Parts: sequence; C-alpha cells; structure tokens
Amino acid sequence: MSPSEVRSKLRQAQSKYNQAVNRYNSAVRAHNQQVRTAVSKYNQAVNSYNSAARAHNARVRANRERLRHELAKLESAASRPAYVTLRTSVNSVQHSYSRLEARAETGIYSERYNDILDLSEREAANSAGVMNALLDNPEDAGTDEDLTVSELDPILSELSGDALDRWHGALFSLNPRNPDAARHFCTSARELLATILDTFAPNRRVLEAMPDCDTIPSGAPSRRAKIRYFLHQRELADEALENFVEEDLENVVQLFRTFNDGTHGSSGRFTHAQLVAIKKRVEGAVTFLWHIIPQPLRQAA
Repeated sequence: MSPSEVRSKLRQAQSKYNQAVNRYNSAVRAHNQQVRTAVSKYNQAVNSYNSAARAHNARVRANRERLRHELAKLESAASRPAYVTLRTSVNSVQHSYSRLEARAETGIYSERYNDILDLSEREAANSAGVMNALLDNPEDAGTDEDLTVSELDPILSELSGDALDRWHGALFSLNPRNPDAARHFCTSARELLATILDTFAPNRRVLEAMPDCDTIPSGAPSRRAKIRYFLHQRELADEALENFVEEDLENVVQLFRTFNDGTHGSSGRFTHAQLVAIKKRVEGAVTFLWHIIPQPLRQAA
C-alpha cells in the first residue's frame, strides 16, 4: 500500500470515528434534554400539588376557625328560647357533621372526598352562622349589593336561564321594607332546590338505579333517595355523608319556615344583615348540592 493510500485509509477511519463521536454526543444531548424536561414536569407537578395542598389546608383552617367561632356564639345563646325548631335542626346538622368529621379523622375517605368534606364543614358553619344572625340582630353595615349579587350565577346559568331569572327575581324582592319578601324568596328558593333534584335525579332514573329506595306517599323517591343516587353515581356512597347532606337540606327547609312565618321580633321584620345571612345560607346549600351532582348527569340533563 502506497503512502497516499495509507493516508486515505487513515482519513476514512478518522471520519468514521468523528461521525460516531458526533452521534454519541447528539444522543447524550437528547437524553439530557429529555431528563431536564422530565425533571421540569415533575417539579411543576410537585409545585402544583403543594400549591393545591396549601390552598386546601388554608380553607380547612378557615372553615374550622369559623365553625368554632359560630358554635361558641351559639353555645353562649343556648338559654335564649327563640327559633326552637330551627335551633333543633341546627343541632342536628352539627351532630351529623361531627360524625362525618370523626370518620374523616380515621382516614377512611380518599382524596376524592376532599372537596365535599370542605364544603360540608362550610355548611356546618353556615347553619350555625345564620342561627346566630337571627338571634343577635346584627347591625346593618352592608349595602344593597349584598342582597343582589349572587355566587350562584355560574351554577344557574348552567342549569337554565329561567332558573337564573327566577333567582334574581327572588333576590330583588329581598328587601327589609318589602312585606312580601319572605314569601317570594322562600318560594323561589324551594323551587330552585326542587328543580335541581328533579332535573338531575328524575324519579324514573332513581327508581331504576335503586328499586328499593325510600319513597314518599306518592311513590316517588324521597329527597334522601335522590341524595343517595348522586353519591352512588359519583362513587362517594357513604352513610355519614348521606346523612349530613340530608340534614343540611332539611335545615334550609326549616329556615324557610322560620323566615316565612313573619313573627320575627316585635315588627315581624328581618334586618338587612339578617337577610344577607339567610341569602348566603341558601347559596351555600345550593352550591353544596351542585357539587355532589356528577358531571355526566349534568351533561346528560
């Protein structure tokens, strides 16, 4: 082999070596990039989880602090014989929540229950809060906007435009100077709760899914049966949770009766602050019920 041929062979070998090195370096760079991307996604997921955990823990702390505050106020007014039926209902809500919380403390519920448990704690505080508002006659420090702006707008828009219009009509009538406020508001709020139950838990579907469910004298499924239907559909079936939801809705019904009897105080009227508390109580109950309904049932309706 001549010297020129040797040099040619060396150049070819060097070229192949350089190509192999380049391919290796390229593969290493691609691998490193994949690792960096995976690490970045992992860190983002961890940060998102931590952020959600912090937000959840903050809500829990706020809910529990408010619940303790409202129960302490209610306990201090235990000797005042007013709104006896409603107070009994509030006590039932608190006992039901205590049983639910005790089960949650054992770790029996998975993460799927977190939102419902958060809302349950808020509802327990809401039921005690409106009772305190009725007993304490809080000063009117709010504005008309407190009675007209509603957190239910996104929910009712998804339900139906008619439901949204009727609810705003009820809020418009909710005025301390309106003698018909109680009747109008209670009627609309009752219809709203009934509409939600009947729309997403039609009698026929509930009976097909649970033939042995509780029924009312007409043979239609009871409110408790429809609550159980929602929880089963969401795979959140639990007797303690079912009992709490039932007690919570019954408490709102008892609030309607108290509000509608027109016997508050010497004038038979409620203050602006008390009307705001009643409105918020109903909004909280509707929001709670809405979150129990599975998304597929909302879409199917």
